[in-house]
Amino acid sequence: MSYGTPQWRPWVHDSDASAPFFKRAIEAGINFFDTADMYSIGISEEVTGRWLREYGNLDELVIGTKVFFPMSDRPNMGGLSRKHIQQACEDSLRRLGVETIDLYQIHRLDPDTPMEEMLAALDQLVTQGKVRYLGASSMYAWQFQRMLSTSERNGWARFVTMQNHYNLVYREEEREMMPLCEDQGIGVIPWSPLARGMLAGTRTKLGDSSTSRSSTDGLDQILYDQPSDWDVVEAVKSVAAERGEPPARVALAWLLSKPTVTAPIVGATKLEHLDDAIAAAEIELSADEVVTLEAPYRAHPVRGVAAPRTSAK
Repeated sequence: MSYGTPQWRPWVHDSDASAPFFKRAIEAGINFFDTADMYSIGISEEVTGRWLREYGNLDELVIGTKVFFPMSDRPNMGGLSRKHIQQACEDSLRRLGVETIDLYQIHRLDPDTPMEEMLAALDQLVTQGKVRYLGASSMYAWQFQRMLSTSERNGWARFVTMQNHYNLVYREEEREMMPLCEDQGIGVIPWSPLARGMLAGTRTKLGDSSTSRSSTDGLDQILYDQPSDWDVVEAVKSVAAERGEPPARVALAWLLSKPTVTAPIVGATKLEHLDDAIAAAEIELSADEVVTLEAPYRAHPVRGVAAPRTSAK
């Protein structure tokens, strides 16, 4: 999401400014890259494909992208109908410059398309060799289980990953989604692992919009508005200070310590952000540190999940 065009979001890097991030990631051994068609309205995929072809060996990489959010205000340019899934996949293949997408994810669940139509269309992409694996993103656990079951009954390709909203500030996923993924062998790749930068120590208080992203993104004001959220941030800062590490590394190390988490989706707009993510993989938190980090958490309203269907139609 951080790479594409600043015309889409002012904090996004253009192609040339993005190059050092891809080069550094490849050199560090990172082999999983996640984007989406709606990031910079397609340009993120173009930038991602360009620099991965330049710096990496595509056979060694796992490239993921997503489909759902509208690409324009015209009809049939969003959602998860068979038409849009097929056309969006072709467009993503072209922009990425690859013959097959390693991980094709539904960015959200479409309440206006029958589940069977969506799953059959995704399975067809796998059968055609245009997609290798399927992934899903934020939804309720019962919805995800229903889709897994539907695919299994019909002999269709099942989802193998869940990209959900999960971090130290927001842990409601631990109630149902995380146990479901563990039971079903689903890899978890959480989005917003640093709570829109709050856990990186870039804010001075809850609701602080002093950074470029927070002043234009707006999602942090919606996702993180509970009084206890800042108590969690302070706990991260405390553990980080005792360790002599940046807060971001501690917050990411906590995520990586969870057995169901495969890889947090990290958006780096500065090279030090990338360095923090790489270094976090080497940090092992003690049991006491984990207790300190988790103790301030209080239950939240559900955030970052699309509303379920309210009708049986």
